[in-house]
Amino acid sequence: MSAVLETPVPDFRPMREEDIAGVLAIEDSAYTHPWGEGIFLDCLRVGYSCWLMEREEEIIAYGVMSIAAGESHLLNLCVKPQLQNMGYGRMMLDYLLDLARQHKADMAFLEVRPSNRYAIKLYRNSGFDEVGMRRNYYPAIIGREDAIILARSLV
Repeated sequence: MSAVLETPVPDFRPMREEDIAGVLAIEDSAYTHPWGEGIFLDCLRVGYSCWLMEREEEIIAYGVMSIAAGESHLLNLCVKPQLQNMGYGRMMLDYLLDLARQHKADMAFLEVRPSNRYAIKLYRNSGFDEVGMRRNYYPAIIGREDAIILARSLV
């Protein structure tokens, strides 16, 4: 006799204004310099592609992406800290890149902190390559941190 544990398959849906409190709880727990409510509300207001990943109606990840002029720019991708390194980040990234393709984007760009080794590994394993650096881009605990600019083709 064997027991089979089933992991619930996550669902994706558009982010709504009423989801912001749940998103902020994850954002605040994941980052030393989290986005605030106003940034998420602005992203929704201007029509950025804002998506949630849910498991059993609980928000476990989210992503924010702009798409224009044949390019997508991944602005934020975050997985609930206690669920990181379980494949959810890749699922969220793949979902967003598929959406970008559907909207006729042929390139994807993002910035990542050099200190965020796990994110860099995810992006490199997903075909992103370094194309530049933004000096002093991110606020840090002491001073500022650079941003590595990554890009990949979507065609």
